[in-house]
Amino acid sequence: MKLYPLSMGLLLLAACHQPSAYNYPKTRTVDTVTTYFGVRVADPYRWLENDTSAATAQWVKDENALTQSYLSKIPFRDSLKQRLTQLYHYEKYSVPFMKGNYVFYYKNNGSQNQSVLYVQDGLTGTPRILVDPNTFSADGTVAISEIAVSNDQKYLTYAISRAGSDWNEFFVVDIASGKRLNDSLNYSKFSDIGWQGDGFYYTRYDAPKGGALVNKNESPKIYYHQVGTSQSADQLVYEDKAHPMQTIGAYTTEDEKYLVIHTENSSDGNALFVKDLSAKDAPLTTVVADFRNDNTVIDDNGNKLLVMTNKGAPKYRLVWINLSNPDSANWTNVIPEQENLLQGVGLTEGDKMVVSYLDNVKTKLYIYSMDGSKLNEIALPGFGNSDFSSDKKTPYIFYSFTNYITLPTIFSYDVAVEKSNLFAKPDNGFKSDDYETEQVFYPSKDGTKIPMYIVHKKGMKMDGNNPCFLYAYGGFNISILPAFSPTAALFLENGAIYAVPNLRGGGEYGEKWHEAGTKLNKQNVFDDFYYASKYLVDNNYTSRSKLAIHGRSNGGLLIGASITEHPDMAKVAIPTVGVLDMLRYHKFTIGWSWANDYGTSDDSVQFHNLMKYSPLHNVRDTNYPATLITTADHDDRVVPAHSFKFAATLQVHQKGNEPVLIRIDHNAGHGGGKPMSKQIDEFGDMWSFVFYNLGMKFHM
Repeated sequence: MKLYPLSMGLLLLAACHQPSAYNYPKTRTVDTVTTYFGVRVADPYRWLENDTSAATAQWVKDENALTQSYLSKIPFRDSLKQRLTQLYHYEKYSVPFMKGNYVFYYKNNGSQNQSVLYVQDGLTGTPRILVDPNTFSADGTVAISEIAVSNDQKYLTYAISRAGSDWNEFFVVDIASGKRLNDSLNYSKFSDIGWQGDGFYYTRYDAPKGGALVNKNESPKIYYHQVGTSQSADQLVYEDKAHPMQTIGAYTTEDEKYLVIHTENSSDGNALFVKDLSAKDAPLTTVVADFRNDNTVIDDNGNKLLVMTNKGAPKYRLVWINLSNPDSANWTNVIPEQENLLQGVGLTEGDKMVVSYLDNVKTKLYIYSMDGSKLNEIALPGFGNSDFSSDKKTPYIFYSFTNYITLPTIFSYDVAVEKSNLFAKPDNGFKSDDYETEQVFYPSKDGTKIPMYIVHKKGMKMDGNNPCFLYAYGGFNISILPAFSPTAALFLENGAIYAVPNLRGGGEYGEKWHEAGTKLNKQNVFDDFYYASKYLVDNNYTSRSKLAIHGRSNGGLLIGASITEHPDMAKVAIPTVGVLDMLRYHKFTIGWSWANDYGTSDDSVQFHNLMKYSPLHNVRDTNYPATLITTADHDDRVVPAHSFKFAATLQVHQKGNEPVLIRIDHNAGHGGGKPMSKQIDEFGDMWSFVFYNLGMKFHM
């Protein structure tokens, strides 16, 4: 990036095209300049934000043609995708959940584009298909995004998304017969489903007027839908006209006594309101009025709510809140904050709770009594990650177990006899026993110890010559936990190292860890990532010339910022669906809600901070790694214009011999609900690019 002194009041981006061995499409420039607090910032590729224009469509076509031409010359691309298909081919189960005597779960036989929703009677009943999204489209791009069962187990509501979009449509199924009813609801996004009687509460937006994949999402409303009626008859329950730039959702307590409404003005922290549904015309009660903390209602008992919160407890606690006097000074601890992070709480039959903790990025599951006493631990097969489901009226817990070399295995747990039983154990031929995982704690730039998992074949010689793939995220209070990935398995099989650091900005150690990687502290995240690479190089796991780096979404920002700060950090860089224009991210779809992590260019202090690391605005003439930017045309979470503008800019300023390419998927979104065929195609191209540019030979 060409920077002129700030005293001149000008920041201009060089837009001349440089000769390149790759014949990049000549992206036209426009004379668009925005002034931020006296600083003029050029945006020559602003026109690429118009996702429906013919010019943008042609640019996408030209860039994809170049990328596919490059990838088609990689000799092992087809055989690599063949092996990847084999690794994907195993039975995949979600964690089942129980309602009454019904057990519900998703299953994919290993070759289906979308997982199928099954139901069975009890633990030993015969499974039957309830909803198969593979029948909804010819190309497998329609996915189930949300489900909820009525408390009388009569109905199931499910939402679908098309082509990876965040927009959802709702339908209703009669569980006993499996018949889909005539109910059809549109214009929903980021919605809970809260059943009450023969209807449910959901979040709806007004019908979008053009630009549905890029326009800001605002003015959501809560409606109640009665099964068997048209959407036009739905009852408006709640809206906040004074604050249109909030997200809202609603769910009900299991006994249907309370409607719980949560509102957010960012991606972190929520206000909480409840309405007593057992009392006619009861007003909303404000439980938490501010947005500084995360609060989730677990259960109720008369006039009290059982709430998991990080208010006054950065690593979370479980409290009772009396609705007659909900001020936080009167909250009563059930499980006070512990040394480890409280991840989740669920109720089980017999007045017991299942409680999940994260201990140095390893899940631990316990059974507690309702008075907060720890009763016993559910023994997991090893160190790794476990999700669970439970229900207040059933005696069984279901839980999964996985880590980087263990396929997800499903267990049921009988609370009364304290015993686990195997429910499903998949196998895809990956030889887990041939690999090992170590966890290290390395110092970041400021000395903070950062945990990192390192996975490789047993007995591997650490001589600095091993190919290594470094993946991270670092944001939004999201914990990156050990989990099996067929794509990582492919890399490991070929004698390489897979490493995952748990950067600040994530949720692995609670809210303080998260805050240490947000806004003016965001540089910590990039430093943590760079020092992860430094640890791997300094300890002879790999070298800079053998290192590839990857991140998705906020992790795409991480990769963009890493290569603009440290162009020599790695040989290969893969920023996927990344947030790359930090001055304008908040102007599209739900981007405004990320301000709690990033800050926005509307504030002078935050503007200058964002300018320091915004990938788009820090590109300069230098030698960049071999870079494959990936995005999708229906991504309405992080709009593809981020990647479009970054690719065009990076191609102009690449002075080295390494390629800078962009792969734009068609009829796909941010990643959720992407059909397996598209996943294999995308990851097959990504790994082909990585192997080829790291000088690796692919072995089946």
